[in-house]
Amino acid sequence: MKLLIKRFDKSLPLPVHKTPGAVAVDLCSRIELDIQPKEIAYIPMNIALKIPDGYFVLLAPRSSTHKLGIQQINSVGIVDRDYCGDNDEFLFAVRNFTDSLVHINKSDRLCQLLLIKCEKFEFDEVDSMTGPSRGGFGTTGVK
Repeated sequence: MKLLIKRFDKSLPLPVHKTPGAVAVDLCSRIELDIQPKEIAYIPMNIALKIPDGYFVLLAPRSSTHKLGIQQINSVGIVDRDYCGDNDEFLFAVRNFTDSLVHINKSDRLCQLLLIKCEKFEFDEVDSMTGPSRGGFGTTGVK
């Protein structure tokens, strides 16, 4: 499958699967910036994408991103397929969780993009659910 993609800065490479087993592609920062301690920043990731019907994009931090002193503020980002305009650049929303300045270089790989198949759904409301109740969070396997 090929996706339509726009790079805002063509000096940065197109995202690619780095290994034959990779399910996601890394995105890199389009700019150099400093993030103050405890500050939130929205880092432009240099792409706009036409997401195909029946799919959405999940943005998640790379496993090494926390080593920089930043974490994604919404844990994961979901990008709807109608976020596809000429100026709809993907942003990586992060928080500097340290007490020190965090410097991000242009081209730093910060997050990964995963294309996921999905289906539309509707709800059919009922007055009660069938099946046993588990009792809340953390109850898998509890007897």
